[in-house]
Amino acid sequence: MMLSRASLFVCQGDRMWHFAISVFLIELYGHNLLLTGIFGLVVAGSVLLLGALIGDWVDRNPRNKVAHLSLFIQNVSVTICSIVLMLVFSYKKRIEEIWDGWLTVVCYTVVIILADVANLASTALTIAIQRDWIVVITGYNRGHLAGMNATMRRIDQVTNILAPLAVGQVMTLASNVVGCGFILGWNLMSLIVEFIFLSRVYRIVPELSVKPPVLEHQSCLEKTRERKSSDGRRSECPPAGVSEENTTSLQSQEQSRVPPCIHRLRVLLSTCREGWRAYYRQQVFLAGLGLAFLYTTVLGFDCITTGYAYTQGISGSLLSILMGVSAVAGLLGTVLFTKLRKACGLVNTGVISSGLHLGCLMLCVCSVFTPGSPMALGVLDVRNVSDVGGMAGGQQRHGYPMRVGSNLPLLPDRSSIHWTNNTVLFENAPSGTEPESYVSIILLFLGVITARVGLWSFDLSVTQLLQETICESERGVVNGVQSSMNYLMDLLHFLMVISAPQPHHFGILVIISVLFIFTGHTMYFLYARKAKRKPRIET
Repeated sequence: MMLSRASLFVCQGDRMWHFAISVFLIELYGHNLLLTGIFGLVVAGSVLLLGALIGDWVDRNPRNKVAHLSLFIQNVSVTICSIVLMLVFSYKKRIEEIWDGWLTVVCYTVVIILADVANLASTALTIAIQRDWIVVITGYNRGHLAGMNATMRRIDQVTNILAPLAVGQVMTLASNVVGCGFILGWNLMSLIVEFIFLSRVYRIVPELSVKPPVLEHQSCLEKTRERKSSDGRRSECPPAGVSEENTTSLQSQEQSRVPPCIHRLRVLLSTCREGWRAYYRQQVFLAGLGLAFLYTTVLGFDCITTGYAYTQGISGSLLSILMGVSAVAGLLGTVLFTKLRKACGLVNTGVISSGLHLGCLMLCVCSVFTPGSPMALGVLDVRNVSDVGGMAGGQQRHGYPMRVGSNLPLLPDRSSIHWTNNTVLFENAPSGTEPESYVSIILLFLGVITARVGLWSFDLSVTQLLQETICESERGVVNGVQSSMNYLMDLLHFLMVISAPQPHHFGILVIISVLFIFTGHTMYFLYARKAKRKPRIET
């Protein structure tokens, strides 16, 4: 119960900040998406590169130290970033006049770096709490673990709706400066509350203070490195008369010749390499990789899908209703997970959830070929590249008017946008964007919403498989690499959109997304088949 309260404050703060920073970056750069794109690239790239190092740090240190330090770094980074944003918004014109405008660039850089540090700390906290603490607190009881995982996901789903609404209303009714101040105050308050809750949980559950002794249960990375070094010493077959102490002294002398920075870099690179190898060696490797493939999709309630809906004549009020229905579907997915796990077992729950997810997404595929779909395969022809904005010669595959040579933007001017739940909701849709039929867009959102049930049930299944099968000494590093894989596949999804940004390309993106999702679920099916055959072999 205490851990759930702490997670509620953590999720609320994270969701508020992730929503607000995107809006703030757009406001800073003259209603342009450049800073937002750079920020997304920096965040994804940093987790991709440092995920294994973060997980290894979680494994090596006491649980209370990891949680408290991650919490402190995250909240302090957000607090300082909010102060910088308040100063920039308040004195923007004056700052632009200093150093010929270079001070503005410095401020942008500081904001992005601080926000990235906060995200890295949040990643470490998520790995520590949701992948390690929760397993120990439930006493390794699979039933209790499933219930706790479902509760955590419900908290995440609810805050995903409420947090952006709260900060969005403050920014709309007041100003960006007040919005920054609101987030600053929330982080300072939540830092104290979360610190108290986590400390009490740590005291209430004595098992959290017990980690495998360093000498007996070293992390997987240390064991691998020691095994390699010992194998290397054996294969070298040192000449007679050379003792082990002499060999060790020679190695230390060689290390002393290398500059400390180079030696440290080698250690970090070795840690990353061994972390990815540890991830690959896991029994649930295919299941985790399959989950990562699900991140390469445009079939979700982000600015891409809702921006496309805007071009198809869907109003902001209707989108907000659809988002609420989607949140309810996600909550149903957590309920379905707990019921199926009790009735069918964890592995079979993942299989059933995969089938449900893919079945619902077939509605999205059908939407590409039904009346009202703007998809035109001809626009991808090399001869039509110069006419990507308006369809060469004004020929169209759909009924709603599109002026020749005009780029219909996915994101219009900021004045017509209401920011809600990390999604762009458009009120003043331009006239003449209504399709000839709404069958396509109805099937699209029907598939996206209903698929959330199977998606979250599948996500919880893989999450619990990772919790149950990964040994305690490498739980952090493997989940760190899993986060890196998730961000890598998410980067591919943005590259897809950059390559095909227009509304009449969206059908292609839907088909590619379903192919990636199908590949991910196929990997899970292979894992499930292997997991079911293993008990038979052992018996």
